[in-house]
Amino acid sequence: MTEFNHKNITTNKQYLFSKSIEGLGEIKIRRFRITDDSSLLHQWVNMDYAIFWGMQGFSLQEVELEYAKLMQPDHYDVFIGVYKDQPVFLLERYDPQQDDIKNFYKPQNDDCGVHIIVAPPVVQIPNFTWYLFNTIMDFVFKDLNINRILIEPDIRNKKMFALCQRIGFRLDKIVELPHKTAQLAFLSREQYKKHIVVPQINKRSAMNTLDNSVSPQQSIAHLQPEVWVKVNTLFITKAICEFNHELLIKPEILDTLEGGWNSYVLKSDVPTIHYQFLAKPLALNHLWIDQSSIKKYEQSESVKLDGVLFIKEFRKQLGIKNDQMPVYLEEVISTLYGSAFKYLKGNPKVNELVNADFQTIEQSMTEGHPGFVANNGRIGFDSSDYRAYAPEAGNSFSIVWLAGHKNCTVYSATKDLPYQKLIEQELDSDSINTFQNIIKKRGLNPDDYFLIPMHPWQWFNKLANIFSPEIATENLICLGYGPDQYFAQQSIRTLFNSTNPHKFYTKTALSILNMGFMRGLPLYYLGTAPKMAIWLNELLYNDPFIEETGFKMLGEIASISYVNPYFEEFGGHNDYNKMLASLWRESPVNFIKDEQQLMTMAAFLHIDHCGEALLPKIIKKSGLSTKRWLSKYFKAYLSPLLHCFYHFDLVFMPHGENLIMVLENHVPVKALLKDITEEACILNPEVVLPKSLKRMYASVPEDVKLLSIFTDIFDGFFRFMSHILVEHANFTEIQFWETVAENIYEYQDRYPEQEEKFKRYDLFAPDFHLSCLNRLQLNNNKQMIDLDDPVALLQFMGKLKNPIAAYKRDKTKVIS
Repeated sequence: MTEFNHKNITTNKQYLFSKSIEGLGEIKIRRFRITDDSSLLHQWVNMDYAIFWGMQGFSLQEVELEYAKLMQPDHYDVFIGVYKDQPVFLLERYDPQQDDIKNFYKPQNDDCGVHIIVAPPVVQIPNFTWYLFNTIMDFVFKDLNINRILIEPDIRNKKMFALCQRIGFRLDKIVELPHKTAQLAFLSREQYKKHIVVPQINKRSAMNTLDNSVSPQQSIAHLQPEVWVKVNTLFITKAICEFNHELLIKPEILDTLEGGWNSYVLKSDVPTIHYQFLAKPLALNHLWIDQSSIKKYEQSESVKLDGVLFIKEFRKQLGIKNDQMPVYLEEVISTLYGSAFKYLKGNPKVNELVNADFQTIEQSMTEGHPGFVANNGRIGFDSSDYRAYAPEAGNSFSIVWLAGHKNCTVYSATKDLPYQKLIEQELDSDSINTFQNIIKKRGLNPDDYFLIPMHPWQWFNKLANIFSPEIATENLICLGYGPDQYFAQQSIRTLFNSTNPHKFYTKTALSILNMGFMRGLPLYYLGTAPKMAIWLNELLYNDPFIEETGFKMLGEIASISYVNPYFEEFGGHNDYNKMLASLWRESPVNFIKDEQQLMTMAAFLHIDHCGEALLPKIIKKSGLSTKRWLSKYFKAYLSPLLHCFYHFDLVFMPHGENLIMVLENHVPVKALLKDITEEACILNPEVVLPKSLKRMYASVPEDVKLLSIFTDIFDGFFRFMSHILVEHANFTEIQFWETVAENIYEYQDRYPEQEEKFKRYDLFAPDFHLSCLNRLQLNNNKQMIDLDDPVALLQFMGKLKNPIAAYKRDKTKVIS
């Protein structure tokens, strides 16, 4: 072998290779010796973590025979890695051109395949596995005849994929090998050199790489006493804040303190239990609660905080029905489970997130919806599904492709995106040919089928069973995994293509119960989604003001739905009629320049595990004052939504996760709106809608129309944003809401011809209806609202004082 030119690499008689690592010492590599090493290897391969090695249950003799057989061919070598005289890994190195793997891809002359098993850790050393893998890659690339390394782990082995991606491996297609379903991944010499220049020693905990193959203990590794106390305290803090906001509970002031702070007592349904805490009232009946001050007293003795017990103790005040309570408690417990995971995961701190890429930020969020108390239920996921598919787990995965017979499948798209064009954009020719051959081998015609992308959880947990009659009759055919990798977004069923970010988002049905809905996709909406995208584009993008703000909607330009004949008669909103459908949405990556940054608006509310807020760091990095930065943000976000309301009688649901902000030099320059299909509404019956889009019209009472701004924007987002700036940036509420008012007046001054409408729908009214989200969920946590009549089930409770009412102009007062 030709020596690899590295100053820290040496050779001696016993060891073929040695690498010295500062602060760690030497990692050495020697040849595997059957007589000396088989006993230890036998122990390794029979441990729980080594399930993917495929030798569990092997006796020592069977291990020896297996490795004697492996080492017979000239192209197959086995090595042992040693650290401080102890074996720490086994490496198998082979020539793919002389292995069965050559039947599943096109090998190159300079390819080298490897298999790696790492010893169970005796002592925890930070980043030790990274250093082992780094040493292995150096050793393999020491042979200058090798230019690309191949791995093919079991597709379930997320831990291996995470490690290899950190080294620089690029994930490739999934293949069905005789003994496993594997995913190919490649590392070129050039890719590896780039990663070594800037080492990617990420702060990812091993827990976010585990799946259904891990031991029972690993699935609950994050449930630790100190973390559990932390997340329960945060949960109760939020519960008091939001339930008080919705007038479900009524804390009483015990004492008035300095700086606007009060001490409160909160009496539960149980006469012997009450809570005390310190809080500062903010606008919109929002409490800034000092979480460290929350104390629970039972029989006058202080006891530990417990989020689940908190819900039970306030059951009557919250109005939870007996039949609703168990499911709601499950959602609460799941929310706490997820919170514990996020806090132990090792996310980047906010200083690091300021310059992070879109998906790193997306995976680092620690809070779900800011208003809902039980906001991460995801009922249907088990503990392994959580690690495989939750956005915070940070694992990429492949989607399953199905073929649906055209007699049962509906494809809808814009005119310039016929089915064949879309499929050729989303799948490479090899994958299309492979899928078509699967259909042909059954004696069927591929032209009779549409290809359907589907979330793997949906396939294994719902479709393979519930749609078994359709599968048995070959109306529905499972084709296997596609070649691309996807990341789940905060909306969980929206998937971002990480292999090719310029490809469409894929949103699929995912029949888990989360925040008041079973997350399916109804044909009733999907069939008209592309037509809606075109109509809205024509309506808005010819408008000079919309063009000026840069506001864009991520068009849902194609959809596909499979109609199950057994359930069709039970209505379009029946959960079983929403199980097999997907849509394609434009990727935000296609709407930005190289120097621009993407993040969901929800990131503006992010507080990391150290208690630091991201938003003030972004503003500081921009070089602008907080007020100036907010003015830019309001112009990008609030102004176009005002224009949609007043000029077009058009409203959306523009909450934090539905908006993707585009930043340039850390300053907001435009907003990209998503999730339009089910949430865009026209409020004026005089607006002429195409026949196919009549469902867009919503019959809404006059005094409710403006809640699309008051509730969705002021109360649903600005309330939390203002709190963060008050607490973390010393930017007062008065300054915040004054800047909001200035933005609104700037818009209104530009369109004096709309004065009558500005008066009729007065953004400076003294108050507005309080529309309660948690009351919705507590009332019916399986179907919060009627999608055909979105106002019918809304829960109103009193009114909120409008924080910008103080800035209402009169004849003698003009805002400065």
